[in-house]
Amino acid sequence: MGLETADDAAVYRLTPELAIVQSVDYITPVVDDPYACGAVAAANSLSDIYAMGARPLFALNMVGFPVATLPLSVLGAILKGGADKVGEAGASIIGGHSIDDPEPKYGLVVTGVVHPEKVLTNAGARVGDDLILTKPLGMGIITTGIKRQKVAAEIVEQAVTTMSTLNRYAAEVMEAVGGVHACTDVTGFGLLGHLREVAAGSGVGATISLGAVPVLPEAWRLVREGICPGGTRRNLQSLEGTVEWAPGMGEDARLVLSDAQTSGGLLMAVGKAKSAEMLRRLGGTKGVLVAARIGEVTAGPAGTMRVIP
Repeated sequence: MGLETADDAAVYRLTPELAIVQSVDYITPVVDDPYACGAVAAANSLSDIYAMGARPLFALNMVGFPVATLPLSVLGAILKGGADKVGEAGASIIGGHSIDDPEPKYGLVVTGVVHPEKVLTNAGARVGDDLILTKPLGMGIITTGIKRQKVAAEIVEQAVTTMSTLNRYAAEVMEAVGGVHACTDVTGFGLLGHLREVAAGSGVGATISLGAVPVLPEAWRLVREGICPGGTRRNLQSLEGTVEWAPGMGEDARLVLSDAQTSGGLLMAVGKAKSAEMLRRLGGTKGVLVAARIGEVTAGPAGTMRVIP
């Protein structure tokens, strides 16, 4: 499995019972605290492995750091945040590479394993599946607000908690319950951007109910004040021609549903027979932030979406 349907990671079969899964991701700082930056970046990098139904084994650090302008203690804190989060995932950091870079950057190359018959792709959604999301939206808008000093300390803490929460716990429930036909994690392309990839790869359409989508309240306040990252606006522009918006749905809602996430939740297409159990188990699992049925898979046209109130 490679580039065919814009899946979250590459899968290489070694034996009839074992495949390796590999992905790479790194980010620039989203908050001021270096330890938190490391933890968020690591959780973000690990997320692709969980979205494939796999278990992470080990990771390699990827570092860009301005050695002439920031003390190495800052880099140490970033790396410790990443190492602690990888440890929480039950994996190990076994090496990496660094370069001198004017802007700090950190992330991981992550390698995991999965049984070849248990791989989850973003191209298996079936008409009638429920769409279930495991983290709230709004991270791109809120981190932009943080950079502009428009966000209170308690909101910063809430954002860090959300972004640094591993998708491990949701993935474990997903494996235990079964019935998942497709999965992806919601990151830079936003909810609708990643859902479009699922719909296109699966040859289906999708309907999203805005009121059912979990969103951190601060994101609504900020977007109403015009605070929004450029990536989110580009995401919305890229959806032109693929989304049917309900009459009267304003730009604020469109931007929130397109918001570029850092370390967002899992988006699952779950068969109706397993949907209620999945929501119940997710809702009762520590480490799963939300369990929300936000819409359903429909009969195309392939790659199109409809957003209703």
